[in-house]
Amino acid sequence: MQVRILADSACDLPKSFYEEHHVTLFPLKVEINGKEYEDVKSIDPNTVYEAIRSGIVPKTSQVSPLLFEEVFTEMAEKGEDGIYIAFSSELSGTYSTAVMILDQVKEKYPNFNLTIVDTKCASLGIGLVVREAAVLAAKNIGKEKILEDVQFRSTHMEHLFTVEDLDYLAKGGRVSKASAFLGGLLNIKPILNVEDGRLVPIEKIRGKKKVMRRIIEIMKDRGADMDNQVIGISHADCEENAIEMKAMIEEEFHPVKVFMTSIGSAIGSHTGAGTISIFFLNKIPKSE
Repeated sequence: MQVRILADSACDLPKSFYEEHHVTLFPLKVEINGKEYEDVKSIDPNTVYEAIRSGIVPKTSQVSPLLFEEVFTEMAEKGEDGIYIAFSSELSGTYSTAVMILDQVKEKYPNFNLTIVDTKCASLGIGLVVREAAVLAAKNIGKEKILEDVQFRSTHMEHLFTVEDLDYLAKGGRVSKASAFLGGLLNIKPILNVEDGRLVPIEKIRGKKKVMRRIIEIMKDRGADMDNQVIGISHADCEENAIEMKAMIEEEFHPVKVFMTSIGSAIGSHTGAGTISIFFLNKIPKSE
């Protein structure tokens, strides 16, 4: 039986991906003006950015525990094996809730074979891991091999972000208010990365063009065999800039592919519009 791959909407893959690759989606929640939506399923990212531009601060919450219980119980009853590739536990309580629900389900179904992976990744950083896991599952590769690949890619996934305004990240507690204040005061564009699952500002540079060039330089320093991997770009309502970044990456590294998506409603509620994120590996799996 094919291993079932599960992912939450923080991986910022398009809705069509889940349907085409038979990946189970756990949507995070987004609340705007007291109305709650399911990320990917019932809200479009542009709705979030329009709300933010009008002065509304969207709220987000983790995946419903009841949904976890429903899906896990269904899998256990069918005897399905699975891997849930989860959003960083440092940025959401979703992973911890999933583990708690899994423990409860296993009290009734002790042989239920589901592994939950805390990727310590975010956005398309998780998405690239999910994407490859779905390919392997479709080939009927065994669970242990898929899990090995998931853990390797999660460990070696680099994240580089540049945001238009750090205030959105500060409001959600993703960066310090001091960092946000400094960035806004000097009109500086920050570059952030993910360290042990948390967003951390690493550099502050004036000017969007300079930021893009600096991202390419960091990719040169950190990336491995860039011409032999898929590089990811996710953007928050700034497709033109993302396309420009894509062209720079293709010219510099000639990767197998540059996979580009929109940042979803849950992640976008914290980054605001104008964010560009780049994802790549600092080490390539041996099979590649």
